[in-house]
Amino acid sequence: MREDCLFCKIAAGDIPAKMVYEDEKLVVFRDINPQAPQHLLIVPRKHIRTTVDLTTADNELVGHIHQVAGKLAHDLGFADNGFRLVNNCNADGGQVVWHIHFHLLGGREMGWPPG
Repeated sequence: MREDCLFCKIAAGDIPAKMVYEDEKLVVFRDINPQAPQHLLIVPRKHIRTTVDLTTADNELVGHIHQVAGKLAHDLGFADNGFRLVNNCNADGGQVVWHIHFHLLGGREMGWPPG
């Protein structure tokens, strides 16, 4: 855990969030500025700054993130209609919290290109 990281503090329970799912590797909570009817943030408990900082040691974690995203989309009723799983990397990619995380968006039709 990094003391200065917002998502590390949420994962540790030091900052409250509307939790949807937790396990030993991840926390999932509702985004405070939702861009879709269902907008969840999937955040590893392990502090990894950006996608480019992932290593082969993180392969299982990344697979787990995708499996949990699919499970949550199914459980919340939007898997069949479709959803978007987004990871923003670095400033030009739209990353504003420097702890890797994935946005799970569903409950509406997504346009393309995204922005």
